[in-house]
Amino acid sequence: MRKGRSNRNSQEMLPEYDFSCGVCGKYAGRFTKDTIMVVLDPDVAAIFPDRKSVNTALWALGHVVRDRQRASARRRATG
Repeated sequence: MRKGRSNRNSQEMLPEYDFSCGVCGKYAGRFTKDTIMVVLDPDVAAIFPDRKSVNTALWALGHVVRDRQRASARRRATG
């Protein structure tokens, strides 16, 4: 048998929280349709303080991966 919903959420909401003027989707326009959101583990996020540092690291890694793929393709073509 299924239990009814608890009032836990209503008990946790403090009276000083006022969302009556909240706007749904206020920041949604910041993201383009090509944006990909990724959640970093806290230890990884500590290394990369902002999106620029994350993108720089991924670009560098991307160059390494691309160069390895090209070298591997050359070896297959000649071998």
